[in-house]
Amino acid sequence: LIFSSCRFILLITACSAFAPFGVLPPPKHTSLSASNSVSKGFATAALALTLLSPATQPAVADVDFGTNIVVAEKVTREGIYGTYDVELTQTYDNAESTFKSKVETKSKKGKYTALLGVLVMGSFIIPMAQYFWYVRDDDSSDNFFASKKSPPPPPPPKKSGFKNPFARD
Repeated sequence: LIFSSCRFILLITACSAFAPFGVLPPPKHTSLSASNSVSKGFATAALALTLLSPATQPAVADVDFGTNIVVAEKVTREGIYGTYDVELTQTYDNAESTFKSKVETKSKKGKYTALLGVLVMGSFIIPMAQYFWYVRDDDSSDNFFASKKSPPPPPPPKKSGFKNPFARD
């Protein structure tokens, strides 16, 4: 606590070191009076005592939330065909562990690893096989890569008729 209060005091005193030069107005010379210095002394002492005093602890209330005994209660309810008695009992969840033992988990680890491996490999191999099945009779890629480039078609013949005087020939 003393360490944190010392850090706080150092932080406060260091803040003025980051102020740009000339921003702070020069200190005014005031006359020292006894009442002014005494009030400043009390304020400084109060601040120091506040920083050095321990933090207050929250109040703890002793609250009794009832007993641990399971209680059955009879309640009379009304229904469509008349009134009936219902016995309400307090039930708790089963808190016993339902996890498998370490030995049983380790003995079945290989089975689940193999299953995961089959699923992961199947997710890659089945789409590839399906693609090759669809394109097995398609020879368009062979024709594309095996064909020689044909010469470009001859330019179209020039049109006869009206000649545009502004066109470049």
